[in-house]
Amino acid sequence: MTGETNLSVLIASMEPELLTETYVFTVVDESQFSSLPMSVIKGFFREREGVTIIAQLSHAKDLGLIYEGEYRCLTLNVHSSLEAVGLTAAFSNALGDENISANVVAGYYHDHIFVPSRDGEKALTCLQTLAKRYQNQG
Repeated sequence: MTGETNLSVLIASMEPELLTETYVFTVVDESQFSSLPMSVIKGFFREREGVTIIAQLSHAKDLGLIYEGEYRCLTLNVHSSLEAVGLTAAFSNALGDENISANVVAGYYHDHIFVPSRDGEKALTCLQTLAKRYQNQG
């Protein structure tokens, strides 16, 4: 299934959703990573320094993982193509204008934006406003 590439359509139909869970980012070495239950890992990425893990706060605490900061996840429910141009720039600029940091993970179907927990609701409103602006242009 091919995702959307038209930037105006992507932004207008983002349908951002703020997930209820709180997440953390942590880093572990390969041996520790291989012993973690995959069911508690939201996402991971291998870097030279170790494996970055995204997990729910409660799971990280249960596993004794060390982390800094707590984040909320916004999922854009539009099926964006991995080759779409400009969507990340559009929402990151909008969030940046509100002084909200954004850590973006692109899945095959959707983009997921991790923002500091304190900014979750503000980020949701920001993205909804951006989408409405593009809906009103059409």
